[in-house]
Amino acid sequence: MTKVKMQLKSIAKNLAALSKKVESLSGQLAKTAPAKKAKAAPKKAKTVKKAKTVKKAAPAKKAKAAKKTTAKKVKVDKGATVLTAVSGVINKSKKGISIAQLKEKTKLNPRQLSNALYKLTKKGAIKSVSRGVYIKA
Repeated sequence: MTKVKMQLKSIAKNLAALSKKVESLSGQLAKTAPAKKAKAAPKKAKTVKKAKTVKKAAPAKKAKAAKKTTAKKVKVDKGATVLTAVSGVINKSKKGISIAQLKEKTKLNPRQLSNALYKLTKKGAIKSVSRGVYIKA
């Protein structure tokens, strides 16, 4: 037991010495930190400039998205939703239809087509014959 007590006392002394060293290093770091902050300010200005160029590019993407949505509205006006359009094309095919053919015929983006295929499969309206080929259930 006495050996354990001696070891614990030596560990406590070493920890106290380490904590003093950490405090002195943090004090030195605090003194040099303001100089680094002054250098960091120009870097922030550079990142702001980059953000402005990104913002200029973003409206162009929104314009493309707006064009896509107008094309979708035309389909909705004709009475076809995304699910009915996809299921209609699949139902017309006798041997099944691939994803590439569905993209061409429905003019949907890949995300919409994937979601429609998932929902129709879960409903049981269509089934997958092989990977990427669908047929009516």
